[in-house]
Amino acid sequence: MENKAQVAILMGSDSDWPLVVKAVDVLNKFGVCTDVRILSAHRTPGKVREYIQTAEENGVKVFIGAAGKAAHLPGVIASLTTLPVIGIPIKSSATGGLDALLSIVQMPAGIPVATVAIDGSENAALLAVQMFSVTDESLANKLAEFKREMNDKILAADKELQEEIKDI
Repeated sequence: MENKAQVAILMGSDSDWPLVVKAVDVLNKFGVCTDVRILSAHRTPGKVREYIQTAEENGVKVFIGAAGKAAHLPGVIASLTTLPVIGIPIKSSATGGLDALLSIVQMPAGIPVATVAIDGSENAALLAVQMFSVTDESLANKLAEFKREMNDKILAADKELQEEIKDI
């Protein structure tokens, strides 16, 4: 893989970092380079536009936008690029993140944003990995191994449970 970022992750606030770092960890595990920035759709719209253009020029292929409340950041990113955008709705208000989820998932026709679950940063990263794995066999193999490990973990837990409950 190249040393240049393949995935750009933007978050609207530094308070989003504890959640976003989980996506960075997943991408690092798969060897996908990232660039992570704090840029707000509302407070720094010019910088968001400038960053998107620069990131594309530097080889970014997928954007992830994390935002809570009104959560316009993923949609703004999508309005500025033709590249895939994945939105992470963040639980940050009295509505438990539903406001952010609806804001991200209800995009107008022609401006799609793939949306993961509220606080679903790991799945956002895995979706980016899946996108890259379409043309990267090595990454596809790593992803298949990851899924095998998940399968084995569940089967081991089930086996333990079966041993435990047969004595009940």
